[in-house]
Amino acid sequence: MEREILSWEDVDALIDVLLPQFTHSFDALLLITRGGIVPGGIIAEALDIRYVLTAAVHFPEPPGVEKRFAWPTFLQFPEDALLQGKQVLIVDDVWDDGRTIMTVRGRVEQAGGYPEMAVLHYKPDQSLFPKHRPDYYAAVTNKWIVYPWELRRGGEMVRPISTL
Repeated sequence: MEREILSWEDVDALIDVLLPQFTHSFDALLLITRGGIVPGGIIAEALDIRYVLTAAVHFPEPPGVEKRFAWPTFLQFPEDALLQGKQVLIVDDVWDDGRTIMTVRGRVEQAGGYPEMAVLHYKPDQSLFPKHRPDYYAAVTNKWIVYPWELRRGGEMVRPISTL
């Protein structure tokens, strides 16, 4: 898969595409760790949202079970009372297959919140949810995106080339 290495300027440009799409206010931001922390923080600052929460989801890969059928484990998630009745913007860096953000969305709905989803990059060809897409996205791609926060000092990649 072809990869695209982004600069901080590229991320700023993507955020500039997202911000005008938000035509109403949100009560809270829910950032998916780890990829949603940086863009979510930038969005929180730009929209002056101080109610910022995090969610961490892990999809184990048990032997003999296809990856997409793995049941998620929530390593971290806000209490229902923190989401109930709130307009919640869920932020992640990329919608690959969509499992993580859709799982978080379902959990927000279950808590009585009103979720909307925002990502920098949307990959519709890889999505496991053909009837759903992010409410807000800055770009559509099929490339493997490498964000600047995924680089080590000196430009060495955090992920081995073999996984790309």
